[in-house]
Amino acid sequence: MTTALRVPEELSARVPAEQRGQGLDRDAVRLLVSRGTEVSHHGFAELPGLLRAGDLLIVNTSPTLAAAVDGRIGHARVVVHFSTRGDDGRWAVEVRDPDGRGTTRARAGGPAGTEVCLPGDVRLVLEEPLTGRSPRLWWGRVSEPGGRAPDPGGPGPEADVLGLLGRHGRPIRYSYTERDQPLSTYQTVFALPSADGTGSAEMPSAARPFTARLVAALVSRGVQFAPVTLHTGVASAEAHEPPYPERFAVPETSARLINAAGAGDGRVVAVGTTAVRAVESATGADGVVRAAEGWTDLVVTPERGVRVVDGLLTGLHEPEASHLLMLEAVAGRAAIDRGYDAALRGRYLWHEFGDVHLILPEEGPHTEHCSSNCW
Repeated sequence: MTTALRVPEELSARVPAEQRGQGLDRDAVRLLVSRGTEVSHHGFAELPGLLRAGDLLIVNTSPTLAAAVDGRIGHARVVVHFSTRGDDGRWAVEVRDPDGRGTTRARAGGPAGTEVCLPGDVRLVLEEPLTGRSPRLWWGRVSEPGGRAPDPGGPGPEADVLGLLGRHGRPIRYSYTERDQPLSTYQTVFALPSADGTGSAEMPSAARPFTARLVAALVSRGVQFAPVTLHTGVASAEAHEPPYPERFAVPETSARLINAAGAGDGRVVAVGTTAVRAVESATGADGVVRAAEGWTDLVVTPERGVRVVDGLLTGLHEPEASHLLMLEAVAGRAAIDRGYDAALRGRYLWHEFGDVHLILPEEGPHTEHCSSNCW
């Protein structure tokens, strides 16, 4: 069973591809391709030859934030992961314990009123759990130096947090990685500054292997790109939680491109589960994508199906509940089981610096869109 899958520790990608040997670039990763239950093995640089003119890639333009900041609760050292900015200026945060190896381990959140001292005499006060399902993530409010509440006429609490992250933050790092990396390592080639300065707590990692050279080769091939935005929060793998609401935007131009590709012979391939979540949140029951922005709490399941996405380019991650359900919605359980088994047998590298998996529809007489999972 895929849900029971355990990845051997030695298959965790500890450093980015470009740091594994002289002359390597980000695209020096392997690419597992699934068409139904048939699998084949490639290098990521072969991607242009695996797609065709008229295909469209949906890419997430959210930049990655330096979202981890050291702090203290009393005399105890902690690390705060800033996840998502709310409409009221508060931030969804996770407070974690340092593990002595440069990474962190989970700790219970709260209680309400807990004050975290951050660099620059900034204070973070935990106010309430993000949801009733988990004590891990809390809404917290940041005060200006000296404990004063933010000036209503000033830049606002969100500007204080973003300034704090810019001065004192670093990218969120997991225990399977070898060392800290600069923020640029966690930015994809598609990342764009957002209007309000916010971004993703964790990198939309499926797009990491793309380089400018590879994008140019895809464009020359006749492949189109449709940018969307979804600001991802902290991963929920440790707590097996469903995704919580995240900010997204699908612009009008991208909606038109996606609808046109779907109406023609092109395949609509989402780069990452974040791109799936964004575009499916903007897709009606009629299968038409419309410009939209705001918050999405959509969980894509096999029962709901996918309405516009034909394929998916995704990293290799342990298949926790919500991630696995989305993959099954795109390709079906048998295809995902076969792909994961092939990745393990083939000794593919996992996680955000690892290899990637391209899921395409089976070639056959019936490849047109339907309002749910066609496969």
